[in-house]
Amino acid sequence: MCEGRDARAPLGAGAAWPAPGAGVPATARFVDAEGRPVDVRALADRIRAAGSGVATGATRASAGRTAPAPRVVVLVDGRSGTGKTTLADQLAAAVPAQVVHLDDVYPGWDGLRAAADAVVRDVLAPPDATGRPGWRRWDWAAGLPAGWVSVAPDQDLVVEGCGALSRAASGMATFRIWLDGEDDARRRRALDRDGPVFAREWDRWAAQEAAFIAEEQPREHADVVLRIAEPDAPQSQPSSCSRSSSMP
Repeated sequence: MCEGRDARAPLGAGAAWPAPGAGVPATARFVDAEGRPVDVRALADRIRAAGSGVATGATRASAGRTAPAPRVVVLVDGRSGTGKTTLADQLAAAVPAQVVHLDDVYPGWDGLRAAADAVVRDVLAPPDATGRPGWRRWDWAAGLPAGWVSVAPDQDLVVEGCGALSRAASGMATFRIWLDGEDDARRRRALDRDGPVFAREWDRWAAQEAAFIAEEQPREHADVVLRIAEPDAPQSQPSSCSRSSSMP
């Protein structure tokens, strides 16, 4: 889950290191389901267009108040090692938008479902419902919840991580992305990044991913389905990331 995040430097021997990091380069490129390269700037333009005139759950105003301008809410989901963090950071720079990385939210190695629920309840909830949209940071070294991190309700937002694209969250977003990846390639990226830390937890975390996918069917809610472009793979003409061309 920590693909391409330099802030995830090793914490030292025995540290309870963050959940599945995958070592995807920050410069990684993505392709659509037909192998066509994706221009992130063009994708950001499409995302902004999708957000125009669309009021999400996070921007609804309470009675008696003027509704703020609709904001863009992008959900980026996929299993570990598919490049979620990398793509989210690229999109956040292009939109531009604030970013919530679920690897900072998961309450431990068994916390995928809890973080998925927190996305809906705390991060995307209308400000008038919670009064303080945001998320509770998890201190991986201490194994304890830490401080509250606020999310600006009037700024565009990207939420990434496995668990971001639940059925409930889908209805509160303006754009949804699912990232595919071959199991062997995903595992290789993860272990290249986290080594023995993630190797010990791979099966434990993968079981939670599988349970979430079976229950929520996030791929079916996606506007586009992408994957990391393998360095030596032949590529077709650039993709506009239309739903018809990206979904199987």
